[in-house]
Amino acid sequence: MLRPLITVALAVLPAAALAAQASQPAPAKAPAETVHQEAQAETGQPPKRIRSVTLSGTEKCPPSTSTEVVVCNRIDPNEQYRVPKELRRPPEVPAKNQSWVNRAQQQDEVGRTAGGLPNTCSAVGTGGQSGCAQMNARQWYLERQAIKRAQQEGTNPPPQD
Repeated sequence: MLRPLITVALAVLPAAALAAQASQPAPAKAPAETVHQEAQAETGQPPKRIRSVTLSGTEKCPPSTSTEVVVCNRIDPNEQYRVPKELRRPPEVPAKNQSWVNRAQQQDEVGRTAGGLPNTCSAVGTGGQSGCAQMNARQWYLERQAIKRAQQEGTNPPPQD
């Protein structure tokens, strides 16, 4: 008994939806936009020029023509003359791209620490505690730099132990 009702409903609903859609008027387009679209449709060619415009404040986007598309974007007036955040800090140079002087210095540091030489803060050999003050001062300086860098970028500083 339910099957005939379902089939009738499925047959009638699409027809009613099409009738309601046909009775609604189409949204009107701006006359300039229509003219440009019609001109482009007649030629079948893409626009000859695409122009990107950066606006600030209350500037208005210039209108596009049949041969030109204008793409507008707005920037914050406070960030108008600043270097983008991605480019403000130089990227870290990977070890394979560093100069041989830096690599040799790093190898020398590792060798001194592992060998227990003086001023290395090593518990092995004659190094003893002579280099611990230097190591602690260097570590403190690097932590302060990381905190300052984080504050400049507006992020939270790394947790300290």
